[in-house]
This record gives sequence, structure tokens and C-alpha cells, in this order.
Amino acid sequence: MSTTGTYDITGLDLSDDSYTVEQSLVRNKYKAMDDNDNVVLRGKQKMFKAKESFPFVDGNDNDVFEVNAGSMLDVAGNYTLTDSQTDEDLVVLDNDFSILQDTWRVRDAQTEEVLAQIDSQGAAITLARHFLPFGQWIPHKYEITDSEGGHVGNIDGQFSMKDRYDITIDDASSVPKEVIIAAAMVIDAIQGN
Repeated sequence: MSTTGTYDITGLDLSDDSYTVEQSLVRNKYKAMDDNDNVVLRGKQKMFKAKESFPFVDGNDNDVFEVNAGSMLDVAGNYTLTDSQTDEDLVVLDNDFSILQDTWRVRDAQTEEVLAQIDSQGAAITLARHFLPFGQWIPHKYEITDSEGGHVGNIDGQFSMKDRYDITIDDASSVPKEVIIAAAMVIDAIQGN
């Protein structure tokens, strides 16, 4: 199995086990904060692009990585995370579109080895979020597992006017934290949550 060191992003060190991701009220613009409420990562969806693109900067506004869609208007597809300093493709976020469950896989960009999976918890909640009036306000939860199906952590939505998620990593020995935090932001933006 690959180690997380292989997926280190130049200039970014996320060593805490929990983070909060918050979306701005106006557009798909996000920030991730550590346990001390320090902003450690910011990302925003570029507007008016044929392919969806999400540049990310650290707490000091230095470019750290970018996530780009594999094709135009890609609701169920591939999103590649590229290190901004080295231009190296690190991982691919791969969405399996389903009406009953949102499933995202995190794969190695070169070998396509599955590193982690992010699954929404509960078909009833997923259906309600998609089809009920104001369903987008229902907080959702995701479980993060490693390639063997072992529990890694959770992404828990909070009820608020703007999307807010608590990300808890219980065991990141085989899963890169940067990717999980970026995935929470990208999943929210892509699925219009």
C-alpha cells in the first residue's frame, strides 16, 4: 500500500486530526480551519470555465494545489489534484453518481490504486437532499475508509445558513489528509450541496 508521504503537497502541512470547512454565503468559496480556528487552506471554484477548476491556497495565500475536472460539466467524473509547485498530478477524485448514495474514490494519479473512499451515510438522507424542497439544507455525513474498507474518519455536515463540515481523521496512516479536506470542498461544490 502507498504511504501518505508520496502525496505530500509542497508547502502544505496539515498535521491536526480535525478541521472545519466552511463555505461562503455567496459562491463556491471555501476555507478550512484547524482546531485553533486558524485558516490553513482556502479554495474557490473558478467561474465561467468550460471545465470546473478549483485553485487552493494556504493560510498565507500561497498557491498549493489545484483540482481540475477531466471533462466539461463533469457531474459524475474525474477531478485531478495537482501540486501547484511541482505541477505533478497526485490523486484523482472519482465520483460514482448514484441517486441513493454519493460515493467518491481517491485514486493515485499514476497507478490508479484506490487510496480511500468517501461514502454518504444513509440512502434516505441522500434522497431527501436531492428531492425535497429545501433538501439542500439537510446536513449530510460521509464516512472515509481506506482501500481495505477500514474506517479513516468522517465528514459531518452542520446545520447552518452556509455549508459547514467537521472533518475528523481517526487514522490517516494510509490516506493523505490534504486530499480529504480538498475532497470535502470539491464534493460540496460539484454536487451543489
